[in-house]
Parts: sequence; structure tokens; C-alpha cells
Amino acid sequence: MIRWLLIVAIAVTAGVRTSAYSHFGTGVGTVRVHWENADRVRWLVTDRGAPGVSAAAMQAAVARAFDTWEDVPTAAIAFEFGGFTLADPSDEDGLSVIGFESHPDEERVLGATSFLYDEETGELIEADIFFNSAFDWSTGPGGDPRRFDLESIAVHEIGHFIGLGHSALGETELRSDGTRRVMGSGAVMFPIALGNGSIADRVLQPDDIAGVSDLYPTGGYESSTGGIRGRARHGGSAALGAHVVVFNTRTRALVGGFALGSDGEFQILGLTPGPYVVRVEPLDDADIDSFFSIEDVDIDFLVTYYPRLVAAPSGGVGDRIDVSVRPK
Repeated sequence: MIRWLLIVAIAVTAGVRTSAYSHFGTGVGTVRVHWENADRVRWLVTDRGAPGVSAAAMQAAVARAFDTWEDVPTAAIAFEFGGFTLADPSDEDGLSVIGFESHPDEERVLGATSFLYDEETGELIEADIFFNSAFDWSTGPGGDPRRFDLESIAVHEIGHFIGLGHSALGETELRSDGTRRVMGSGAVMFPIALGNGSIADRVLQPDDIAGVSDLYPTGGYESSTGGIRGRARHGGSAALGAHVVVFNTRTRALVGGFALGSDGEFQILGLTPGPYVVRVEPLDDADIDSFFSIEDVDIDFLVTYYPRLVAAPSGGVGDRIDVSVRPK
């Protein structure tokens, strides 16, 4: 069966702005959404700009964003620009189109990605990205403090375009009006943008790199990396939807995942072999439905650390650990 999936992919706070990581299909289906022929994924650009950004400038910024993902040395995926088109990202036409669309009613949505994919295999047939022209955009080399950086948002959207979901590696502060201010993020795929002028998300972080590499691994990737597996338990039940973060004590890299199994199981792959600190925390720094569509997500517990360092062995997954979270 062929199915459409729309992801409201990146949002702003008012006035500004799984296995490991997250793949579409993890926890919400039986297959992971992916490009079958990943050696040449073709994309087109709508021949229409937005105020301050021409179609050519948009294409150049998006091309740089594609290069960012293609340049990951441990991921085997490549892209091809197919030219400009009169088609819109909202057209269901078998083409993967990227462009501006005006959605003033979606006042917190900078951009979104939609998919047409095979539910049985997870193979992508079409993926489209729109950037909301109701916002002010910039393609300048150093950004513009009055505008959102198109290249940064494109890097995030292309993560969805290739099959990645949202990462929960970020810290936010809840405002009195119910919106959130981003204090910092540890992944390009965090669902809330950093704000006007920021170009930090032009650069992938370890969580992003692990995600694309696990989905499109190069030869030898799996034998040279390791994994950590376990269960997050709350009393006698699964801590369903708990966010699990592992921290490499040597490289200081952070990679996150979710406990989505029926028994609170998690597995974080693509790790540099070595010792890790394991932290389990409630998913409370963004809306839960930004990550997956499941019910009964457990957020009623305190941040809990596993009491010992955990080794990620080269070419395999270590012994299962159980993390018993502390109730609030």
C-alpha cells in the first residue's frame, strides 16, 4: 500500500524561533522509510523565490545542505539536482520538489516535509519540502539577525527527506504563554529552530551522523562501530517513550534514542567504541507528537543515570542493561 506522510518538521517559538536518533517507522510501523536507490536521489526546485531570496539563491542554499549530508564519510547516499520546475511541493506528481509556499496560518512552522512511500517496504517514492514564505529568509554566508537561515533549515528538512525523524537532544525553557525558548541543541534534527540569524545547524552533530550512517551505512561501518542496548523501567512497567542519551567520555559526543519497546527496550547504534555514560530522561523539551505517534508516553519520572559506565564494543552490541528511573 502506498501512503502519504506529512511531517511538520521544524518550528519556532513565538517571536523567534529509534533506535538511536530516530527513523521514520521506528515505533510507529514495521519498516524504516528510506530511498532504495540511495546512490542518486533526484530533487528539483520550484522556479519561484520569496522576498529577499531568488529561486537561484534558494537552489544554491539547498544544494549546500544536500552536500552536508552527502559528505558524511560513513553514509552511502548521494543526490542529484534535476533542475527547476513549475511544480509545487504540495503536488502529488512523483517528483521530489523543494520550494517556497505561503502558509501564514501556520505561524510557528518554518518548513515541512511530506512523503509518498510503500508501507510494506518503506521505500520512498516521492519526498517534498516546503519553506514557509510567511517568514523572512536569508541565504547570506554569515546569516542575517533579522531573518531565518535557509541553509540551516534545509539541512534539517533534508534529514527528514532521507528518512530521519526528530532528535530530542536539546534543552528548552517553557515560557508563560506555552511556547518554548531553545537554550541549546545537540542535533540538527531537534524540532525547534535556534532563531533568527543562527547558522549553527549548517553543521551536523554526532547524533545526526549516527542516524544517516545507520540508515545508509558504508561498507565496514557496522563492523567498526558499536551499540548499547537495554531497558528503561519505571517500577514494574516500561518507561515508554523515555529519552535515552549516551555520552562518550573520551570524545564527548552525545547520541540519543528512545525506549519504545513494549518492555521499555532501547538500542543505540553507530557509536564510536568506548565507554559511555547512560542517562534516561522524560521527553519534556518539545511536544511528544513531534517525535512519534504513540499513546501512554511516560514523562512522570526524574532524570536517572545508570550507575556504571557502559561499553559499546567494536562491531557489536554490549550486554543488556536495565535502568530503573526515579519517580517524581
